[in-house]
Amino acid sequence: MNNVPHLGTLIGSVLSADVFARYLRLRGEDVVFVSGSDEHGTPIEVEAIKRGVHPKTLTDEVHATVVELFKKFSLSFDNYTRTHNDVHIEFCREFFLKIYEKGFIFAREVDQLFCEICKRFLPDRFVTGTCPRCGYPSARGDQCENCGIVLEPLELLDSRCSICGSKPVVKKTKHWYFDLPRFSEKLKEMILKNDRLPENARNFSLSWINEGLRPRAVTRDNQW
Repeated sequence: MNNVPHLGTLIGSVLSADVFARYLRLRGEDVVFVSGSDEHGTPIEVEAIKRGVHPKTLTDEVHATVVELFKKFSLSFDNYTRTHNDVHIEFCREFFLKIYEKGFIFAREVDQLFCEICKRFLPDRFVTGTCPRCGYPSARGDQCENCGIVLEPLELLDSRCSICGSKPVVKKTKHWYFDLPRFSEKLKEMILKNDRLPENARNFSLSWINEGLRPRAVTRDNQW
């Protein structure tokens, strides 16, 4: 969470979830309505650099503002938490170790974009460029907001550093990857059997699988 959500985000995600939680409670269902501020990752670090503050300073400020905003809208969270707390940190460590022990993640050396001006690698939103599918000129290094395709930074055309705007070079770095293709058939079976899944969500999910799932990096060359 790198900024306070605008009204469209509030209505399209949190408010609709609150309505559904209230509906289930009225039906007598046992409901635990939880959410939280995602305080880590490249969006937060990029915004903090642009503001000239530490990421923790930014997330403390935004989280407090969001909590007050949700109170004003009377959202009925049973627990609205944040990722930078001891419980979440310990859970992530345990989860990582479990999937590592089961052989679901692996390490490999890969090419990544590097900004020689900022002296840093450019994961996800640290790099901007032209989408190779639709030609959108402001696609990010993780996804194109225009056509929705999931991207890797090196797939962008005319890439540039999101901080200084310079053209990056390619350097080697080591990362851990989740073996997502290993679960293609199980995911497809689960999606097809789920009769509660809306048709548009089912078709969108199946299109990703049919196009071929790729291993997804679970580490980044960033500081936060």
